[in-house]
Amino acid sequence: MAMTMSQNDVQVQQKEGEEDDQSISRSDSGEDSLDGLMSHRCPLTPSLSPRKRTTSQSKTEPPLLRTNKRTIYTAGRPPWYNVTGTTFKEAFVIGLCGGSASGKTTVANKIIEALDVPWVVLLSMDSFYKVLSKEEQELAARNEYNFDHPDAFDFELLVTVLRKLKKGKSIKVPVYDFTSHSRRKEWKTVYGANVVIFEGILAFANKELLKLLDMKVFVDTDSDIRLVRRLKRDITDRGRDIVGVIKQYNKFVKPAFEQYIEPTVQVADIVVPRGGENFVALDLIVQHVHSQLEKREITVRSALASAHQGQPLPETLSVMESTPQVRGMHTIIRNKETSRDEFIFYSKRLMRLLIEHALSFLPLKPVSVETPQGTVYEGKRLSGKRITGVSILRAGETMEQALMAVCKDIRLGKILIQTNHDTGEPELHYLRLPKDLSEDYVILMDSTVSTGAAALMAVRVLLDHDVQEDKIFLISLLMAEMGVHSVAYAFPKVRIITTAVDKNVNDEFHIIPGIGNFGDRYFGTDAPSDWYESDDGMDY
Repeated sequence: MAMTMSQNDVQVQQKEGEEDDQSISRSDSGEDSLDGLMSHRCPLTPSLSPRKRTTSQSKTEPPLLRTNKRTIYTAGRPPWYNVTGTTFKEAFVIGLCGGSASGKTTVANKIIEALDVPWVVLLSMDSFYKVLSKEEQELAARNEYNFDHPDAFDFELLVTVLRKLKKGKSIKVPVYDFTSHSRRKEWKTVYGANVVIFEGILAFANKELLKLLDMKVFVDTDSDIRLVRRLKRDITDRGRDIVGVIKQYNKFVKPAFEQYIEPTVQVADIVVPRGGENFVALDLIVQHVHSQLEKREITVRSALASAHQGQPLPETLSVMESTPQVRGMHTIIRNKETSRDEFIFYSKRLMRLLIEHALSFLPLKPVSVETPQGTVYEGKRLSGKRITGVSILRAGETMEQALMAVCKDIRLGKILIQTNHDTGEPELHYLRLPKDLSEDYVILMDSTVSTGAAALMAVRVLLDHDVQEDKIFLISLLMAEMGVHSVAYAFPKVRIITTAVDKNVNDEFHIIPGIGNFGDRYFGTDAPSDWYESDDGMDY
């Protein structure tokens, strides 16, 4: 069936018997983000112009504000997993296809602007040109290489990357330099998409790619307009000469469009004439995406609160021995009359003891060393690549000093999770992780854990960055039984280590008897109402 709206504003094509797929799920490992939530949607505006580029564009486009030092996320990513820790909603992938310079990137940017959902990734097919041989490089320099042929693209890598991104995993994307016709050494790390917009001239040309697309949009622009745009782009942005551009267009671009690109309009769900100026079509796309995202909402907090009642504590839990010294320090930091100075001093003492205790669970291998006296000592050494610390902001950050005091040159990462007061669900706002974590032992630090909602989200983030579950150590000064059960049930291989476990959580999800708001007591502040102090044991 084909439907035409408002004098060819948009053409919708849907095959009989087909139903909408119901599957959805930022961001390099150096992402910076922070701060409050934005409740309104951005309207479509006709003023957004296409970006100039000399390198491939594969990046995240979340609602944000930028400062000279960080990126501020105005909306957070809600849970993309269930109480078992399993990813249950994949990214919603929109495929944008069309001829060269048809306006695909402009359409993508306007969809992003109008969607106003957190953590949208724009993935360009231009990133996946194959690495050229020396002979192919010479052909490209003479405008004799066909960049519009399917053989010019690394579809195997593209499918692998898009499949992992759709499943919520952290991925690395190559960056292609159009001036030198080569990939740059630095690859872009991307993670955490609710929506992925994938655009490219041959976005519909591969069967495996088509299976990953939840919505297929063909941008249809007049060939004369596309030629003018290509001339301007290649001459101004890519340093080409007019003769070479026209030669390449007539020899490769136009025939490839007619043979490989134009026929794929048949698989499109929506055809958008006039590209980014077609606001009726863009509104229709945005409405459909919103409806699909709404179908995938799920609540995690309430499920955690009602689960695992009366179960024995898991074997993966290790509670530090409650010696008179440890119990004395707990007495001081739990006392509401304790001054801030004393609270900080004894909290730090407990943290140091907790870190030392946690490190005793790391696997060690035997090693022989020679002493200054010339004799051999049979000792132990870490059996693994390295240790990385990750703190759950803000109160988990207070444990970093103790970790650095006992682990020399340790790498640190940070995660910020806040509560959405409309839904009561945790949302991921800030993520900065060191590179190449897959072989590391990760010490995940959270000052207190009540329901475990923040810990669950943080562990899921680490798993999405290919950290092995049995190499994650969740450490906390104080935990509630509910939080211990939640983490152990979802991630049975994660080692859970604490100085004490309290039995109860009240209706406000505060640990009882508890410790109060750890962050406020440590930093001497009153937390803003929108802070998600799961780590402080006050909300989750």
